Amino acid sequence: MTPAMTRSLSSLLDRPMLVPALIVAICLSALGAAWASQVWGGLYPCVLCIYQRYAYGAAMAFGLAGLGLGKWPMARRGAVALAGLAFLAGAAIAAFHVGVEQQWWRGTSACHAPVFDPNASAAEMREQLLNRRFVPCDQVPWSLFGISIAGYNVLASLAFAFASLWAARRMNGAKGGR
Repeated sequence: MTPAMTRSLSSLLDRPMLVPALIVAICLSALGAAWASQVWGGLYPCVLCIYQRYAYGAAMAFGLAGLGLGKWPMARRGAVALAGLAFLAGAAIAAFHVGVEQQWWRGTSACHAPVFDPNASAAEMREQLLNRRFVPCDQVPWSLFGISIAGYNVLASLAFAFASLWAARRMNGAKGGR
C-alpha cells in the first residue's frame, strides 16, 4: 500500500461510525444479492450457501452493535474486529464449499440427497420429495471465468475480513465517539 493510500484510508478512521456502517452496508448488499439471485435468478442455495449467509448475518450484527456503541470506542473497535472474524469464518465456509464443488472432499451430510425411511411407503417417499427442495453442494450452478459463486465469496470475504481487522487495529480507541 502506498503512503497516500494509507493516509486516505486512515482518514476514514477519523470518522469511527463509518466503519461499522460500511460493514452493515456490505452485508446488506451481499445478502440482498444472494436473495435476488435466488428469487429472480432461480439459483436456489444449498446448505453450504446458507451457512455462508449466516456469516454475513453475524458480521452485520457486529456492525450494528458497533453502530450502537458510539460512546464506547474500545467496544466499537471490538465489534468491528468480531465482524472481521465473522467474515473470516465465512471465507472458511466458502473455501470448504469450493472444495466440495471441485470434488476435493465430500460435503456435509446435508449436502447429499435426502435419506428416506426404508419402511416408508412409495406415497410417503413421493410426498417427502415433493415437499422438500434439495440442492446439492457439489454442483456449480453459475460461474464466471471458471470461478463459482462460492469462489468469489472466498475472495470477497477475505477482503472484508482483512479490511475489518485492519480497521479495528487502526481505529482510535482513546478518543471519544466522534
